[in-house]
Amino acid sequence: MNYKDLTLSLFLLFPVLSQACASEKITEDIHVSQPQTKEGNIYHVGSIEQFNMLKLQPGDKVIFKKGVWKDQQINIKANGTKDKPILITVEKAGETVFSGNSNLKIDGSWLVVDGFVFKDGFSEKADVILFTKNASNSRLTNSVIFDYNPSDKTRDYKWVSLNGENNRVDHCDFTGKTHQGTTLVVWLDEKPNYHKIDYNYFGPRPALGVNGGETIRIGTSTWSMHDSYTTVENNVFDKCDGEMEIISIKSGHNIINNNLFYECNGTVTFRHGNFNTVSNNYMIGNGKKSTGGIRVIGENHKVFGNYLQGLDGNGLRAAIAVMNALEKPQLHEYFQVIDAQIYDNIIVDSKEAINLGSGKNETRVLAPKGGFLKNNYVINTRTLLKVEDEPQGMLIENNQADASQLPAGFIKMGTDLIKSDDIWQKKSNIRVPFWKNVKIGPEWGSTKNF
Repeated sequence: MNYKDLTLSLFLLFPVLSQACASEKITEDIHVSQPQTKEGNIYHVGSIEQFNMLKLQPGDKVIFKKGVWKDQQINIKANGTKDKPILITVEKAGETVFSGNSNLKIDGSWLVVDGFVFKDGFSEKADVILFTKNASNSRLTNSVIFDYNPSDKTRDYKWVSLNGENNRVDHCDFTGKTHQGTTLVVWLDEKPNYHKIDYNYFGPRPALGVNGGETIRIGTSTWSMHDSYTTVENNVFDKCDGEMEIISIKSGHNIINNNLFYECNGTVTFRHGNFNTVSNNYMIGNGKKSTGGIRVIGENHKVFGNYLQGLDGNGLRAAIAVMNALEKPQLHEYFQVIDAQIYDNIIVDSKEAINLGSGKNETRVLAPKGGFLKNNYVINTRTLLKVEDEPQGMLIENNQADASQLPAGFIKMGTDLIKSDDIWQKKSNIRVPFWKNVKIGPEWGSTKNF
């Protein structure tokens, strides 16, 4: 099946601004309207100076007037409550644009930032959008960063940095990052942060050529033995080719669930940390060069329910690659795979389905240990199973394949699977792909078909 024939409704970003909107001056005096409810005041602001004058209280709402706001540093420092969050929004979605050297800082609790667009410029010093360490229970939604790049591709900053705890990034669009630095980073602290990243569209990112081109990174090597408990789900990653690691997990107890990775040149990688889960994702390569699947490193990870089709990669980029490790690794090096649970995955039309002991060399000498590989399904792959280093005590059983020669632990394909919505699914667990039923990206965006 060619997934280019499949129409995905993804809600995107940047309606074209009219010339009138682009030249509109934001000079009107601040206006405070009477509260429409008992929640708080409603403020209409036409300049950053007016915004900075506000002393926001729980339940307040601030509306940035439409037009082009150039070279603006927006620092939202306030605290709402669970019942009365503070809303920072725009007069008209898509027509309030921050350009030039603009950035946004979210520095408080129970804040909601809705409808911001960054384009036609770049941030000269800071990350474009920063949740500070004081940010908690705050949300960025319906917002866009589009082609917001410096001319110097070696300049390293992030488009979104998530600090604090219990923050959410949802229904946003991040497209076209071409310079050094991860698109979205979750930074760790002494205690877990419980962030949520969902219903976003991560648009095409060209190959960077060096490390630092991840689309999402959760943690760092230094903090990798700490837990994050971040959830990444219901997002679309479209041609995210920045580097080999599309999502780089560098912490513990994270969940990557029910996302679509479409023609992405790379893998979802358990790079550091333990007790992570990658489940129920769709990874569609359409035979694009170097498209990969899921790479396992570390202890007590779970990989289940994923659908992997048309992946061109092998070795470290196999549909499922379980790596070899160093004997005494430093925090930034490769730790042994111990007790990985890999089950109920469906691999179709790919170059190499499963690679065990991948990356083995003179230093990576520890083979995977324990765990199991069972109840997986492999259809029409060039290489069913490649063992670069024999796993120690890994249970391999009841995997099904349509190959003529079956290695130990594999049996002839039965009748468990059926095609539904143009993908192979287990008869006992039919599900409609999420992008057919929900809006991805900003609610106000246009529709993209591919």
